[in-house]
Amino acid sequence: MHLDVVELRNFYYRTGLGRAAQRAIRDQVVQLWPDAARQSVAGFGFAVPLLRPFLADARRVISMMPDQQGVMHWPAGLPNVSALVPETRWPLQTGFVDKLLVMHGLEVSDSPDALLEECWRVLGPGGRAMFVVPNRAGLWSRSDSTPFGYGRPYSLGQLETQLRRARFVPERHTAVLFQPPSHKRFWLRWGPVWERIGRQISSGPAGGVLIVEASKQVYAQTGSGSPEAVRRKGGVLEGLRPVPEAKPV
Repeated sequence: MHLDVVELRNFYYRTGLGRAAQRAIRDQVVQLWPDAARQSVAGFGFAVPLLRPFLADARRVISMMPDQQGVMHWPAGLPNVSALVPETRWPLQTGFVDKLLVMHGLEVSDSPDALLEECWRVLGPGGRAMFVVPNRAGLWSRSDSTPFGYGRPYSLGQLETQLRRARFVPERHTAVLFQPPSHKRFWLRWGPVWERIGRQISSGPAGGVLIVEASKQVYAQTGSGSPEAVRRKGGVLEGLRPVPEAKPV
């Protein structure tokens, strides 16, 4: 179930809880990706709250919003870099993106496997993707007062399994939004304290949102998960003809 872009905009930019969630998630994204200089950064779903830090240094920033959700002009006061796209057919060249952020995209997708295939396609060699999804064990996925209460929540194992099936290699993960999903002023005031305590004592079940960074896998895998190397056979003709080191997918 896709939320309307107006509902998402109103939550993140016009409510105290939304601004707190935006700040907590964005801080973790910047900590994982501190530098995007001379890189192409794209977002899908409703990732604009996380893209602003990259506007200054990235070579280009693109926000793609699915047609089931709708689109809005972004960033405010600057030339628009936001586009309405089909969920699984993005108007980007293969290998165009260096860093990809997906928020409010995967858990509400009608075709999550096809969406991940499109994510894989647009990433270049060495490209990284970051997926922000509601945590199945967290409080935020159980509250319909936030956008993370919609769609399919994930456990860490479920998300990593789905990413591996789509030829991604999970690299790092963390959790955010340890404060309760409440609009009450008391909880909002103590939100930063909850975040600091939560990150110190837990990186998984307690957080309301999971963040998983994954890299693009470009080689066929063996059962162990490592690239399948092709053995060279010795002989008098060895070295006269090139032998492939690995099988490209």
